[in-house]
Amino acid sequence: MKKAFADIPIELFLSLDEGLNPAAIRALAAKKLSVPVEELPELHVLRRAIDARGKRPRFHVLLGEGPPMPSEQWALPHPREVRLPARVVIVGSGPAGLFCAYQLARHGIASRIIDRGKLVQPRRRDIALLNREGRVDPDSNYCFGEGGAGTFSDGKLYTRAHKRGSVRDVLEILALHGAPPAILEDARPHIGSNKLPKVVTALRERLEGVGVEFHFQARLERILVEGVGAERKVRGVELTDGRSFEANAVVLATGHSARDVFDMLHEMNVAIEPKAFAMGVRVEHPQPLINRIQYGRDAGHPALPSAYYRLAATVQDRGVFSFCMCPGGWIVPATTEPGAQVVNGMSLSKRDSPFANSGIVVSVEPGDWQAHGFEGPLGGIDFQRRVEHAAYEAGGGHLQAPATTISDFLARQGSSRVPHSSYRPGLTATKIDDVVDSAGVPISAPLREGIRSFGRRMRGFISDEAVLVGVESRTSCPVRIPRADDTLESPDLRGLYPSGEGAGYAGGIVSAALDGKRVAEAVHRHLLPD
Repeated sequence: MKKAFADIPIELFLSLDEGLNPAAIRALAAKKLSVPVEELPELHVLRRAIDARGKRPRFHVLLGEGPPMPSEQWALPHPREVRLPARVVIVGSGPAGLFCAYQLARHGIASRIIDRGKLVQPRRRDIALLNREGRVDPDSNYCFGEGGAGTFSDGKLYTRAHKRGSVRDVLEILALHGAPPAILEDARPHIGSNKLPKVVTALRERLEGVGVEFHFQARLERILVEGVGAERKVRGVELTDGRSFEANAVVLATGHSARDVFDMLHEMNVAIEPKAFAMGVRVEHPQPLINRIQYGRDAGHPALPSAYYRLAATVQDRGVFSFCMCPGGWIVPATTEPGAQVVNGMSLSKRDSPFANSGIVVSVEPGDWQAHGFEGPLGGIDFQRRVEHAAYEAGGGHLQAPATTISDFLARQGSSRVPHSSYRPGLTATKIDDVVDSAGVPISAPLREGIRSFGRRMRGFISDEAVLVGVESRTSCPVRIPRADDTLESPDLRGLYPSGEGAGYAGGIVSAALDGKRVAEAVHRHLLPD
């Protein structure tokens, strides 16, 4: 009998109806193993995905032997009481900062997290004003505040960063603190902007319970330094309210939009390098249209979620690709500065909005913006700003977004009207080409050819019902803060640990969390050498 089960885990492809029927799943597993159903051991789902590549969508399921892991065994070891005083300051409470503190607490190392933004609940009110009145609080918005940019912008957990550490550990930590257990088996795990705030709050409360300190509305003014030249090292941080904290290690986990932090580092002669990123627009379709394109006649089947897509093309040696696709989602204002227009996407846990949206962006290299006068290590940020300000002007203010239908964009003309949208501040019909090309770097031409390519692969993608909304400019950080491969410290300032998306080492919730954990291990080695 043991020989019969040598093929566990079991890979199955199931029809949509079979995928909803546990008895059918067991019957197919028994058939694959050539044993009677009654002789099958207990099975549980290791991985579940929708495979929509053929003529009919189906479930792709991987089964393992035995019951699923009980929640008491998730994410071991758990944080333990930390040893005071705190010798580590973590700047930023996003996934890199939170998971850095969590990993340090597993070692009993105390840390202080400082964040310029607010706790989840007061942050909700600022985001409501952002959506309703176009009022921007530079310290409390979709990017800044408890949990960082991910808290209110979707909670997608899909990552390719499996070589950076245990993705399973990150998912277990999130599930342990209230995320749906399904994230442990879904191929494209997702929490949702309505549920992630509670998960973030529970993580903070767990860390506070073991002695980790949190300070919100605590904006970094400067990093305190001692020594000169190659002997420079951190000795703490000073906040804009005059408070200061001593530290042997400072972890910078500030996210991709903390532009004042990059200015500060540049003034301190801490090395910053320009880094490639992507710029473009957010496209929005009716979700039923995307469902029909992806699922065909099975669209509407109760087993099928709102359909997803991922697209990429190479146009004149530039990558053009979909980014942060949000099925059943909403477009949201993601600026951190007054007078600038930025959009992003999010979905609630049920993904039941009548719209689908995705970034459609073009890769840009430092040489692209340097050729148009945006020089120096912060030139990419200046390039971003120029386009974001042009988008604000084209929208007419109050965070209304400039928009053009796909059909008009492909015809190289502006729109006089645009369809209804999920974007709550509202759309202004215009010519989006003038916005994305406003800084001189050619974005619209490769974007246009990329969209044509996507239309050939997804019949119906090019539609009068589809609209391009500007601008998608914060896809990632246009700078990288170099760090040593072994110690992960800045080569210019001992004890400074750049981490996460803002430092150029991550591109989403999970990869940022993995990088935060990796930095925590480096800090552990620094503070407690063998």
